[in-house]
Amino acid sequence: MDFVKKTSQFRELVDTQIASVFEQQAERGVPEKLVEVMAYAAGTGGKRYRPVLCLTACQAVGGKVENALNAAIAIELLHTYTLIHDDLPCMDNDLLRRGLPTVHAKYGEDVAVLAGDGMQALAFEYVAGTLRDELTAEQRLAQIKEFARAAGPAGVVGGQWEDVTVKGGFSIELVDYVHHHKTADLIICATVMGAIAGGASTEVVETLRGFAFRLGVAFQVIDDILDGDDPAKANELSILRIMSVEEARALACKLSDEAIELLDMLPPISNAKAEESRANLRMLVEEQLKRTI
Repeated sequence: MDFVKKTSQFRELVDTQIASVFEQQAERGVPEKLVEVMAYAAGTGGKRYRPVLCLTACQAVGGKVENALNAAIAIELLHTYTLIHDDLPCMDNDLLRRGLPTVHAKYGEDVAVLAGDGMQALAFEYVAGTLRDELTAEQRLAQIKEFARAAGPAGVVGGQWEDVTVKGGFSIELVDYVHHHKTADLIICATVMGAIAGGASTEVVETLRGFAFRLGVAFQVIDDILDGDDPAKANELSILRIMSVEEARALACKLSDEAIELLDMLPPISNAKAEESRANLRMLVEEQLKRTI
């Protein structure tokens, strides 16, 4: 994807900072094996989609990327915790993630639970401001509130609850709820925290919130389409439980068009880096949609 190439410097920055997180835990006297397990979970690949989105959103509103680093690290740690717990035998019971053994498959279920708990707590430590930046107390508080809501029962926990506890009887309301909260909420959170770090106005933050909601739901709809022929996912909640592939593609197109329309509503800015980041956000929407073709 060109978006991945265009934002490679952001991913490299995030990778360096994530590695530093676990080096610091060892220096703090955290048990060596716990550090190893958390570092394994965070280092099994992936495009760093959410932290890169956070940094891109910050730059898109004219902010300094360095001011969004705490939020970017926090969202990646939180996302990794959700993956560790999603993979557990009591949840999705997955043995592989990105071609490697999941944390519980490699280290044991008890260790995986504790590693996930540790990652979540570390995430809050970073969003509270571990690295030095120029955020005001008001901006920091706004980020923490955004982060806590996305992480909690009104966010990813609520989405996972519905995904795990509902057996059959799929409805459009249920699928919408899970897509919104299990998937889109962390994408929204990453984007909004980046915009806050960039000093965006309330109006701009809310425009980007709407953009990220549509981006996130489209992301999950497209994943459902791509997983439609996978026998291992035949019993999982999916948009294809309630509509055809053609209808799902049309929905993904509609959401993507609306996301781009919201990007176009952002006030003009005479800043080359900001313009580049806005173009990259548009590219992300367009490339994501092409995965269904």
